[in-house]
Amino acid sequence: MYLSKSKYCSGIQCKKILWLDKNNPEVRDDSSNQSVLDNGTEVGEFAKGLFGKYVNVNYCDDLKTMIKDTKSLLLMNKIVITEASFEYENNFCSVDILKKDNDKYEMYEVKSSTEVSDIYLEDISYQYYVLTSLGYDVSKACIVHLNSDYERVGKLELNKLFKIEDVTDIVLEKQDEVLENIKDINKYMDEVTEPLEDLGMHCFAPYECPYFKFCSNWLPDHNVFNIRGMRTSTKVKYYEDDKYKYEDLLKEKINEKYREQIEFELYDKKDKIDKKGIKEFLDTLSYPLYFLDFETYQQAIPEYDHVKPYMQIPFQYSLHYIENKGGYLKHLEFLAEADIDPRRELAQRLVNDIPSNVCVLAYNMSFEKTVIKNLASLYPDLSEHLMKIHDNIKDLMIPFKDRCYYTKSMAGSFSIKYVLPALYPDDPSLDYHNLELVHNGSEAMNSYATLGDLSREEQAHVRERLLRYCELDTYAMVKIYEKLLKVIKDV
Repeated sequence: MYLSKSKYCSGIQCKKILWLDKNNPEVRDDSSNQSVLDNGTEVGEFAKGLFGKYVNVNYCDDLKTMIKDTKSLLLMNKIVITEASFEYENNFCSVDILKKDNDKYEMYEVKSSTEVSDIYLEDISYQYYVLTSLGYDVSKACIVHLNSDYERVGKLELNKLFKIEDVTDIVLEKQDEVLENIKDINKYMDEVTEPLEDLGMHCFAPYECPYFKFCSNWLPDHNVFNIRGMRTSTKVKYYEDDKYKYEDLLKEKINEKYREQIEFELYDKKDKIDKKGIKEFLDTLSYPLYFLDFETYQQAIPEYDHVKPYMQIPFQYSLHYIENKGGYLKHLEFLAEADIDPRRELAQRLVNDIPSNVCVLAYNMSFEKTVIKNLASLYPDLSEHLMKIHDNIKDLMIPFKDRCYYTKSMAGSFSIKYVLPALYPDDPSLDYHNLELVHNGSEAMNSYATLGDLSREEQAHVRERLLRYCELDTYAMVKIYEKLLKVIKDV
């Protein structure tokens, strides 16, 4: 089995990941977001043109073919090769971009993130080891990543879109370490029985381990890793101190919200309802009352003017509203067409649909306010109206975030996906699991981002699913609001 650069990096995080991949892959819990993988592919393709003309080594299941093709290309003196492939003593790597100038080589590892992380240094250090062990004179090793400050205006400028960071000195210092890591990984992989590996920060960083559920299945249901809001490093510290059970944590000086979650789950406590606190919040609201929710997506490579890498681009909203107390519930919605910049039309529709002087409710309002503020900055002619909407937004999350209303089933969370089923446990019309195709924000983002790849019939189906998902988000807010009104009736 070849040790590739991705496997090497997995082994750096935890060697047991590789062992389980080889010996027990069926217990792997891989819930990686496909859009993250797609972004990596897209960014890699664009980065290939950073240095002008290049020759690509096409992928082949037979890695020896890729190695052979690379050797043929290296006979040329000055050349840029992408996916140049090499093998040394069963250690394989494909270099994202390799620049050859006579007998000197420069390596460039491309990442779709906006900064350099430690695991990227491990990645390129491994590649450097492979190439230099084969006798290649590598004069420079660099990480290429997206520039989060770059804003597209007109033609895409690759030299501004990407940042190149020279990490040669760090790579040189890590070479002895790389050799030892390779030896350790190979030795570990020879183990016949499952190796013992304790839980720790390596289960969560640099990436969430796909085997954490398997490796932690011996823990009791009530354990520190289920505490909402607590820092991962704090959870790991309690675990390492053998204080991972809820009963152990109650003896510690912990945040009152963590203590409350523990006590509710351990002792099956009754619902906590602070009617006075809820009423104080509701008294800040007024009719007409609008319930607003946006859906956004991100582009790693900006396709439109005034877009930065990974900027939130709104493409859809749902709007329920009640004009007066006891009035009928009404609904408006917007969903942009595929493969266009959706922001202008969305902003125009928004100012048409929401009067400038009404109370607007959002759930976790910082997100909606940021979207509106960005639109106001982008469109000066709509700015005044948009900012009035922005300034009139109230946050429906507050009574739950402040624990004025809390139940055991909220499991320490104030997310609407936990609050709604806690308030309405037996209402199938409010169950996101009963939706088709789109059940959460990530699925909505992915569905819209790929909408243009579908046929007309398929687009119509996906659009309907997107509309129903976003509609449920604001209808859920209405139902939560109604529940809050109900519990303070006698106050």
